[in-house]
Amino acid sequence: MYTAIKEKDMSEYGTLFLCATPIGNLEDITYRVLRTLQEVDLIAAEDTRNSIKLLNHFEIKTPMTSYHEFNKIEKAYQLIDLLKQGKQIALITDAGTPGISDPGEELVKLAIEQGIRVSSLPGPAACITALTMSGQSTRRFTFEAFLPREKKERKKILEELKTRTSTIILYEAPHHLVSTLEELHEALGNRSISLCRELTKKHEEVRKTTLEDVLAYYKDNEPRGEYVLILEGRNPKEMEEERAQAWCSMSFEEHMAIYESQDIPRKEAMKLVAKDRGISKRDVYQALLSSSEE
Repeated sequence: MYTAIKEKDMSEYGTLFLCATPIGNLEDITYRVLRTLQEVDLIAAEDTRNSIKLLNHFEIKTPMTSYHEFNKIEKAYQLIDLLKQGKQIALITDAGTPGISDPGEELVKLAIEQGIRVSSLPGPAACITALTMSGQSTRRFTFEAFLPREKKERKKILEELKTRTSTIILYEAPHHLVSTLEELHEALGNRSISLCRELTKKHEEVRKTTLEDVLAYYKDNEPRGEYVLILEGRNPKEMEEERAQAWCSMSFEEHMAIYESQDIPRKEAMKLVAKDRGISKRDVYQALLSSSEE
């Protein structure tokens, strides 16, 4: 059972509460989050100008302070000091769950290192909301948030995504959407993709299509709103077939030499070659034998 937040633990430290706030529809806020925001000593908000609208709507008068990307280290230590004094602090982001693709991650790490209790109050998260309504596979997924803007790092991530078999979740702003889709198409090929925008709002939209078709669509339609992109993962069977084709492009002797150069016994190397090519060990033996007789 949830204990009253005013009750301190044995250390007399306060608790850091990660409070999920609506990503669009204000009715999505939980009773627990509302109560916590009313009872804590201080609310640390990513953008106080944005968050004051939420607090005013629910008539919450708790003092607020800013905690954002540009003060996340210095301010984190200030908040930690307050928590050590027994203050109860709630952390909120512009929308959604704190710590997911925002500076709250740093504060949580520091709080845990300092032995301060951290409690996450569940609620909205754009990545999960979009995934569940995307029509893509939900069993395994990779969350990448925004791709890095730095070219070298961005290229590295795109290379990694080529072989991901799990569903891929990305965030993107409207003014970068088309260029990002073009890069994804060039790197990953014509994958299935679901574009989710205006989540939980009146004009909520999910467009399940392909990278080629969506690029054609945005030649005539201007992107609007913040987007969550849900991309189909790479087909594992296709990857296996490509690997087998790559191995088959070399001779059996060359293939064997790769493993034997790693001091792998010949019999074991034959097993590995057979597995790589999708054939039996006997077939490998016969091919090697025939080659040696030529």
